[in-house]
Amino acid sequence: MAKTSESGAFVEKFILQPTSSSQQLPLSGLTFAVKDIFDVDGYVTGFGNPDWKRTHSAATLTAPAVLDVLEGGATCVGKTIMDEMAYCINGENIHYGTPTNPCAPDRVPGGSSSGSAVAVGAGLVDFSLGSDTGGSVRVPASYCGILGFRPSHDAISTSGVIPMAQSFDTVGWFARDPTVLNRVGRALLHLPNVNPVTPSQIFIPEDCFSLSSIPSARTTGVLIKSIEKLVGGSILKHVNLGDYVKEKVPSLHHFMAKGNDHAYNIPSLAALSSSMRLLQRCEFKKNHAEWLTTVNPNLGPRLSKRIWDAVRSPEENIGICRSVQTELRAALTDLLKASLFFLQFQVIHQSYRRIWPRSKCFVLELSACYHCRSIRILSGEYSVGDA
Repeated sequence: MAKTSESGAFVEKFILQPTSSSQQLPLSGLTFAVKDIFDVDGYVTGFGNPDWKRTHSAATLTAPAVLDVLEGGATCVGKTIMDEMAYCINGENIHYGTPTNPCAPDRVPGGSSSGSAVAVGAGLVDFSLGSDTGGSVRVPASYCGILGFRPSHDAISTSGVIPMAQSFDTVGWFARDPTVLNRVGRALLHLPNVNPVTPSQIFIPEDCFSLSSIPSARTTGVLIKSIEKLVGGSILKHVNLGDYVKEKVPSLHHFMAKGNDHAYNIPSLAALSSSMRLLQRCEFKKNHAEWLTTVNPNLGPRLSKRIWDAVRSPEENIGICRSVQTELRAALTDLLKASLFFLQFQVIHQSYRRIWPRSKCFVLELSACYHCRSIRILSGEYSVGDA
């Protein structure tokens, strides 16, 4: 089917009914859309590129994440546009069009789960599924003024989801209503309907927040007031995350020696970003280099160089990246334990655009945490009363 014109969000529309007609299911009556990176039985998964769709067969199974919400009672209404091969967070697609940002129609919607975010933001569905490797749920949620959630790595099955870089790929979801976000999350994470556990400590990384140009009254101030309102202020702890990572992840010195500190205020986190990007490139290359070199697909000009650079990049220092991964996982596991960690780095609205500038996106990659299972990220717009 051809792309519909509804905010340009959909690449293909169809109806998948819930697997049960019971009205007692947690997601009964809700509609959703899925990013065109998820397999749906009988449909070709397009991965944001017509040549990919042309050279691949229809899926014979539906991704478990999609099945989970269908079994929860929701109805799927179609697949959404995404950045080609999930290799961008702008949300643009030269082949299918760029979905219209419902908050700011003259601005990009963010990606790579652009259509999924727009479908929710425009009120076309109640929730949607996306994937997040280096910000692909969190960025469009921020740009489109909705809620987006990236759970811990491996918390939700990525079977039936085309891989971008497996060390970071994660299934995430969008909603306008926090109650719906919660209900969808319980279905995807297979969580019982129990009362939330109060954390023993809540960490706020002061050095990370200091990078923001937004006044502290609108960032840490909002967080502190919300936490005090919910659980009291005694469990709040302030940390310097950059110093902690530098001390606990010694393998990062291989990347810090390459001048990463010239553009960032937190050299260790910038080095972590460099390590993440190198590993991401390597995994993307292993996943897709054969197809790219065989088919030589038509790629959008903004992405073509990045993708081919990844394919042609040498596989060096990958062992060091794995060491960083192991050390960081152990360090954050030890730091967090039964705690919560607020790494709330906003993608500042002045920076999303028609022509998107460089920004401090290494923070998004840090939160992917190299397989860490203890980090969950909620993106969106809030006021103190929302907590």
